[in-house]
Formats: sequence, C-alpha cells, structure tokens
Amino acid sequence: MSDKIPEGNRSARERLAQQRERDKGREKRRRTLIVASAVVGVLALAAVVGLIAANAGKDDGGDTASGPAIAPSGASGEDALTLPVGASDAPSTLTIWEDFRCPVCAQFENAFRDTVKELTDQGRLKVEYHLVTIIDGNLGGSGSLRAANAAACAQGVGKFAPYHDVLFRNQPPEPDDAFGKNSRLIELAGEVKGLDTPEFRSCVEDGEHDSWVKKSDTAFREGGFQGTPTVLLNGESVFPSKGGEQISPENLKKWVAEANKGKKPGTATPSAPAS
Repeated sequence: MSDKIPEGNRSARERLAQQRERDKGREKRRRTLIVASAVVGVLALAAVVGLIAANAGKDDGGDTASGPAIAPSGASGEDALTLPVGASDAPSTLTIWEDFRCPVCAQFENAFRDTVKELTDQGRLKVEYHLVTIIDGNLGGSGSLRAANAAACAQGVGKFAPYHDVLFRNQPPEPDDAFGKNSRLIELAGEVKGLDTPEFRSCVEDGEHDSWVKKSDTAFREGGFQGTPTVLLNGESVFPSKGGEQISPENLKKWVAEANKGKKPGTATPSAPAS
C-alpha cells in the first residue's frame, strides 16, 4: 500500500491550512480593532466625564476661601495664576488645567510624565500648570482645594514639579476625599527632598493660597473649558486628540517637533525654580 497522500487530499489539506491562517489573520485584526476602539472609547468617556464634572460644579458654592488671593512665589501670567515649569524661552508651550482629585488627570500625568519631562529638559517645551477644584464641587469635600493649596505652597519653595508628581502618583479613588486632610498632604511632602519644613507645614495648615486657588478655578470656568484635564499645545487643544490623531507620547513629540521646526531650544533659566 502506498504511503503517498493522494493529490486531491493534499490540496484539500493545504486549502484547509490556508483557510486557518486567514482566519487567524482576521481574528488578529479584529482584536486590534477592538483594542483601538476601546482606547478611543476611554478617551471619549474621559472627555464626557470631565464635561459632566465641570458642569456639575458650576452652581455649587464649593469652598469658602476668602481674603486676598496670595500667589505663590514664581507664579506668572495673567493674575499670576500660572505655575511654570521649564525654560521660559522654550519655543512651545503646553498649558495644562488639572484637578488633583481628577482620575483622568492622573491617567494623563502618569502616561505622559516622562515624555513631558524629556521635552522640558531638552528646552523644547515649557509647561504652564493651572489648578482647579472641579471634583470638590461635583462630589463634595475639599481635597481638590487642599491639594492645590499644598502644591502652591511647594511652588513657593521651588518644589512644585516633584510634589505635583507625588500627588498624582498617590491620588486616592475619586470619591475618597483623602486629600482633604492636611496631614496626608504633609505626609506626602516627605517624599520630596527638602519640602517638609515648618514653613511648608504652616502654609498648608493655614490655607495660605486658598483664595488664589479659588481665583484659578474661576478663571477656568470663565475660560469656557469643558473639563479636566484641559491640555493645550500653543493654545490648541490636544486632549484627547488633535487633527484627527489621538494623543500619545509619540504624537505629542511629533506635534512639538512640527511646532518647533526651525526654532532653537530654550536655554533661559526658568522664571521660577519649579522644575
């Protein structure tokens, strides 16, 4: 009896193998589309959540901060509401409006922290941070205000950038108002070398910059922004997308490179020792 496989059977097996490979390819493409759609969906949901949060807090009395708005040392811009990081003469500016209780803000920061730091260290980008208190107005509590005040206190001694990162790395769940406790904010300051000083503690406990934070939050609402994070590259919104492209570390680098074409990196000492 011959060991050879009849030609007809061989062809059938080959066709079956080819069909299986085609099926595998279709399944791989299907999974890729599902993942891509999920990412787009998350970004879209983030924008909707931010919009809901912003609108929900509009009529809320929020915090009761009163008294003169004391800006932290090194704050810049209109009404000194900007906390700058990076060379002041960098050719491009990334403007970020954030709430320390906002989970999407934490997702953005944790995903783009290294990229933004790389661009600022290279003098290709400067960052202008603005602090808001949307979640306090939406869910109650005072964690947004207390954390923003503490961050402003850190700015006053040149430690804003590292403390800002520590707060977002240790952000509690959105309904948890853990940042409403000054003791927790002071505890986290211990993770930033040289920040936990009597002066910093006094600034946090006294709410020295509460009215300044409130003024920044008012500027956000009056600016017509839709939610947090609001991220603008040279005044153009890039979150969650720009020109039909979803934001990503690679795209952010590309957009900055396009904006900086023909321009020299910044070298000037930052206007504040925030970085």
